[in-house]
Amino acid sequence: MAIFALSDELYFPPVHLAEKDGLLAMGGDLSSERLLLAYANGIFPWYETPPILWWCPDPRFVLFPDEFRRSKTVRSLIHKNAFQFTINKAFEAVIRHCQQVKRSNQEGTWITEEVVAAYHALHLQGYAHSAEVWKEGALVGGLYGIRLGRVFFGESMFSLVSNASRYAFTRYVAHLQDEQVALIDCQVYSEYLESMGARMIEGEKFATLLKQYIPAR
Repeated sequence: MAIFALSDELYFPPVHLAEKDGLLAMGGDLSSERLLLAYANGIFPWYETPPILWWCPDPRFVLFPDEFRRSKTVRSLIHKNAFQFTINKAFEAVIRHCQQVKRSNQEGTWITEEVVAAYHALHLQGYAHSAEVWKEGALVGGLYGIRLGRVFFGESMFSLVSNASRYAFTRYVAHLQDEQVALIDCQVYSEYLESMGARMIEGEKFATLLKQYIPAR
């Protein structure tokens, strides 16, 4: 199949036309309108240098909050109040840490300055959210993502001390459950998230769930 080239028109091709690796289209921009349209259809940007690449993997790696597995270590940390947990208190600091943290088998980062600006704009509009973990007043872990309806699309997380990101994710999943979120999109497979209950589902089922849980725009 061909990779679609996007123009200024606010449009994405049908997701079933994506390549086997999930690549659907290239080009376009990171305007709030385009990003929201993308996420509502299960599409997300992921690239290091221009052009922008748009992806929609099939199968899809997701977590149903009711299937979340909380580790004994994190349960103990929560019981001891080992960290302070907040939501949307330091969005820009969280995305900056996600941008700068060193990751194994990854030299650069897809969180470019253009991405930082685009997701900060979505945060100001109430769509992008962050969860923060603090230790003695210092930010030591967190995550950010996009919330549409009853779906949370996880983007990235970081940890500066042991178990900080796991703690942030555990507390945030509980918060999402309280808000009746039914689906957490983890995008692509990771052993780390699989250990907490994430699993693969067929792309067709994922698309059906998005239509069910995200109000029509």
